[in-house]
Amino acid sequence: MWLNLEAKSRFEPEELSSAPLIVTALMGPEDFNWADGLRRAHFPPERNVLRAHLTMFHHIAPSLEAELLSAVKRLAKAAPPSTRLAAPYSLGGGVAYRIDSSDLCSIREVLAEQFWDALIPQDRAPWRPHITVQNKAKANQARALLAELTNTFTPRHFEIAGLAVFRYLGGPWEPIGAWRFGQGHQMRPPPPLGS
Repeated sequence: MWLNLEAKSRFEPEELSSAPLIVTALMGPEDFNWADGLRRAHFPPERNVLRAHLTMFHHIAPSLEAELLSAVKRLAKAAPPSTRLAAPYSLGGGVAYRIDSSDLCSIREVLAEQFWDALIPQDRAPWRPHITVQNKAKANQARALLAELTNTFTPRHFEIAGLAVFRYLGGPWEPIGAWRFGQGHQMRPPPPLGS
């Protein structure tokens, strides 16, 4: 089941007008299912409120929504970025996979330049694209998972299918829109947890 982007929000207008915007790269279905399966298996369930995701920007002001949506739609008309899954690495209390893609980094740079004056320090810092499969776990659990994933890792192609914009709602994210690379056609992001 996919999210209905036309559905009415379950949040009050005041909440939505102050909620920061998040930009993500959307994985292709097979890679999403793989990453989401790992996240569900290894992320502490009581702390996991999101599906697998690849965040490009963590906080863009909601007042920039129209400009951001226009920019994301325009950038999604580009060819899908050439992307590779790279080795897992430690987050201290978790594990993530690196994502290697100069194409995707270039797309992010265009957005960063356009919105630079509005970016928070986290989004101005050098971007290290990754997919988190475990976080906020005990250090020994994280070390064991990193060893397991490293032993079975093989670099491979990784599909990035589109770009999406969400509203951050204090934990869960509400989708605003998603666009497929190539023609920039609207697509649906994965459903939230519990759907």
